Amino acid sequence: MEEAVNLPQTIIQSVNTIFSNFFTSLDSNIYSILDDIVFINSDVLNDSFINNILGNSPTSGLLLLCNSLLFGFILYYLISLILSHIVLFKLQTPYQFVCKLIIVSILVNHTYDICAFLLDLNSNISLGIRSIGEDLFESEICFSALESRINPYISDFSNSFNLFSIQGFLKSFSSVGILNLVLSYSLRYIMIKVFILLFPFAIISLLNETTSYFVKSYIKSFISLLFSQSVVALILLITFSLDFTNNILFSQVIFIGSIYCLSRVNYFMKELMGGITTTVYSNASNLKALFKGGF
Repeated sequence: MEEAVNLPQTIIQSVNTIFSNFFTSLDSNIYSILDDIVFINSDVLNDSFINNILGNSPTSGLLLLCNSLLFGFILYYLISLILSHIVLFKLQTPYQFVCKLIIVSILVNHTYDICAFLLDLNSNISLGIRSIGEDLFESEICFSALESRINPYISDFSNSFNLFSIQGFLKSFSSVGILNLVLSYSLRYIMIKVFILLFPFAIISLLNETTSYFVKSYIKSFISLLFSQSVVALILLITFSLDFTNNILFSQVIFIGSIYCLSRVNYFMKELMGGITTTVYSNASNLKALFKGGF
């Protein structure tokens, strides 16, 4: 009879122990991963896959394909130029085409250097924002430092953890939110690599007026993906300015708000500048709508 009475309490303690161990493991491992996938620079190009696919010279990899496309565009323009005198349709002048061809050829064959410059420029902007916080708060502005800063106040389970309390409920939300951040910014990390590989093709599309729209969409999407890094640094700066020592419940609510804001950065950038979003639940909703018959 006594064992039957204690059974619900035993189940609750077991559930609390399982989730406490899960959240502790999550906090100790996931924040450093976020630093690696959010704050990126030209080191992302030091990848054997990128080097092999993109090519180390104009005669290898995607650069060879792009240079072949340049000859294809030249042939297309010559045929169009001949037909324009017969059918009498408007076409860019040879001088304009040759000037574009020279500029595009230079840009295509210096894809690696240009992408490295853009990545480092974006990294320096975010580093500048984070350095302001380092001077103000005497702490490194990153996810790992944030975990160390908030852990004693809203993630400390040394006394007890109760999943069915308001603190346990809020802690669950914050941990799931952090996990969502990892998925979202992992997708962003991959998409940046994809856009690097697409860079020479986007530049080539400038040669023809009917394909030039592609480079405009590409630039908006690529800048949106890159600049979200600086917005994250700004949100972290604001989060570090908050006082987590006075009211633990208030601190947990504000921290969850910060996580939600971080998870929506890519969506906000898409609304502001256009491009694509890497928000996981947004993409999941679009996939669900696709199976229903449309967006």
